[in-house]
Amino acid sequence: MIIPLQISRRLLLRFLGLLLAGALDSCRTAVGPAVGPSAVAAAAPVSGVVPGVPTVAACIAEWLDTLRPADALRNLRSGAAVRAFYRLAGEPAWGSAPPANTLGAPARAALALLARAYDYGLLPPDYGLPGLLALRDSLAAPAATEPAGGYQSRLARFDVALTDAVLTFAHDLRHGRRHRPQQPAVAVAQLRAAVADGTGPQALLAGQPTNCEYRQLQLALAQWLAQPPGPPDSVVARHRSRFEHIALNLERWRAEPIAEPEYLLVNIPAFELLVMGHDTVQRRHRVIVGKPATPTPTLRSRIKYFTLAPVWNVPYSIASQEMLPRLQDDPSFLAASDLAVYDGRHQRRNPWRIAWREVTEQTFRYTIRQEAGPRNVLGNFVFHFPNPYLVYLHDTPERYLFAQADRALSHGCIRVERPRELAAWLLRREGNATPLLTSAEARKSPPQDVLLRRPLPIYLRYATVTAENGRLRFYRDIYGQDQALREALYCP
Repeated sequence: MIIPLQISRRLLLRFLGLLLAGALDSCRTAVGPAVGPSAVAAAAPVSGVVPGVPTVAACIAEWLDTLRPADALRNLRSGAAVRAFYRLAGEPAWGSAPPANTLGAPARAALALLARAYDYGLLPPDYGLPGLLALRDSLAAPAATEPAGGYQSRLARFDVALTDAVLTFAHDLRHGRRHRPQQPAVAVAQLRAAVADGTGPQALLAGQPTNCEYRQLQLALAQWLAQPPGPPDSVVARHRSRFEHIALNLERWRAEPIAEPEYLLVNIPAFELLVMGHDTVQRRHRVIVGKPATPTPTLRSRIKYFTLAPVWNVPYSIASQEMLPRLQDDPSFLAASDLAVYDGRHQRRNPWRIAWREVTEQTFRYTIRQEAGPRNVLGNFVFHFPNPYLVYLHDTPERYLFAQADRALSHGCIRVERPRELAAWLLRREGNATPLLTSAEARKSPPQDVLLRRPLPIYLRYATVTAENGRLRFYRDIYGQDQALREALYCP
């Protein structure tokens, strides 16, 4: 009998489909005929090894060695780390094979922690939690019609998928989601040890940033999510924008954590400087930061000294771009502001004898300088910390500006309220009895540098959400940086 070509093609495709499904549901066995589920249960020794049936460890090894394109494990997010994890010990980490058919306490604890990922500004689906829970449920008991090795295959798939999820979650907690370097070997070894001794969740959470800014924000987020009505996933669904706003600021702290016990922190959107000591706010100062057109950068440095009665050497960009047009119109504004102009040989020049109309921004070869005095834009104090942006922390004669709510007003440097109190605190911190000049004395004194024997770390950071005593505080995104970060985290 001749079978029509169309029918034979359908039979062939059906046969290939059945063959492919069998390849995905179980790994290959090296010896012996297929053994049914009932025979496996009857013949299985305590070790779970049955002749002709692949072990869970064998399935794991085959998948990680080949990762065939048709295999679902091709989507591992921490593939190199997962391989390293099982190279340490080839046995499964999270469950036991027949006849026990159980998941250990570490697996249950890991799944529970992944379900709480919202508390840390992370999303459980990013770690494959729905699929993991489905696999867990399928492992409750072998199916009656399951082919030999099918249960071992699913247990191996669950074991590898959970390892991948946990390693990825641990990385994201420590470093953030934007950067995905290879997991260091030490992290893999630590996870193996934590699973073995039952301390998995504690070990994962211990990798978070330790600075109080991160910890307070994370705790405030968890408290907000715990408020009724509804579980955290429903709260996130109803208030997705608010959740993402908090989460992206946790991401900022993971990318740029603070490790020192004492430091100065300038939060740019909050217009605030905090003196931090061992998780305690010791001082608060209002600050003025850069305008959106000339933003204050984020950086880490150390305050090494401060200057009393400073001289202001006008930055070249300000002199050539902003002052030159004014000089071309009327050079008298220099004298009115206690400014003087110097040539390339550091000789003071009469501004009325310079042909400013012939000078351009590209040919500007002069230095403009302002001596100490009541109109000096640096005020009486400048706090210096090395950085490639040439920004610093300084006083200002325009102290009325600190009363404004929006204080994004400078060219990038930070103006600080009550700088004399800050300088006195820095001296007390190291037992330095150097007397500080009064404002009147500083105006008549030459510049005086005061070196710090114990340079203090300073961090300029950009956080649009903070928390203190469990209360969330939201600030305006003055430089428009939130949206780009939101898209990087949540838009595929």
